[in-house]
Order: sequence, then structure tokens, then C-alpha cells
Amino acid sequence: MHPIIGLHAVLGELGALAFLWVLVELLSPTEARVRRARVVAFLGLIFLIAAWIVGGYYYVNIYGVDVKPIIKAGPTPWAHSVITETKEHVFLFLPFLATLAWATLERYRAEIASNRNLRIGLILISALIVLLAFSMAAMGFIISSGFRAALEAQAL
Repeated sequence: MHPIIGLHAVLGELGALAFLWVLVELLSPTEARVRRARVVAFLGLIFLIAAWIVGGYYYVNIYGVDVKPIIKAGPTPWAHSVITETKEHVFLFLPFLATLAWATLERYRAEIASNRNLRIGLILISALIVLLAFSMAAMGFIISSGFRAALEAQAL
């Protein structure tokens, strides 16, 4: 595996953990917790954008050229046809959801502690980001497994 894929995964998981932290801060918000949530949401946004850029570079320059043909020729071509295609499209939403969460925290910071509906909306967006980001990790594992299976089949 190429080291850049590890960087992509680490950045994505840091983004996921950041929004898990945001979610926890908003469960019982105070002024200090909302401030922390704003800072951590911004960091999570940066991590997810960085994962997006690194992943895009990997896909265009390495995966599409070296990895994809091996997976498609191996015993589990669906690892690309289904999982990679799904991951590509779902992953596109993460930076936009993260931007929405961070911008909402910034814009409505004074109202979050007292506005239950606003808080629930932010918690749900944060939970969706966490769920999608961790599902990206699971999909990455399946894709890597498809690549390893194809390499093993070639070795036989």
C-alpha cells in the first residue's frame, strides 16, 4: 500500500473524531463547550478537506492507474465497482456537511445553549458526519482487501 493512503485515512478519521467531540460538547452546552465545539468543528473541517485533497490526489495519480485495474481483474471486482464508486460519491458530501456544521456553530453560537432545535440539528449533522466518515474507513478496508485478494490470486 502506498503511504499516501495512510495519510488519507488518518486525516479522515481525525475529522470524524473531531465531529464526535463536537457532538459530545453539544449534548450539554455551556458557553465554554460551544466555544470548544466551534474550534473543534473548524479543525474537523480542515482535516476532512485535507483528506478530500489527499484522497483525490491518490485516486487520480495512483489508484486509477495502479490499483483499480488489479482489483477489477481479481476475484472481487465488486470491491471497486460497488464499494469504491459508493465511497467516491458519499465522500464528496463530508466537507460540505462539515462546513454547514461549523458555519452554523459560528453564526448561531449565542443561541445554541438555549435553542434546543438548533442544538438537535447540529447534533444530528455531527452524527451524520461521524457515521459517514467511519463508513468511509470500512469501505477503505474492503477496497484494500479486494486489492490484497487480487494480488494473492495473481501469485497463484
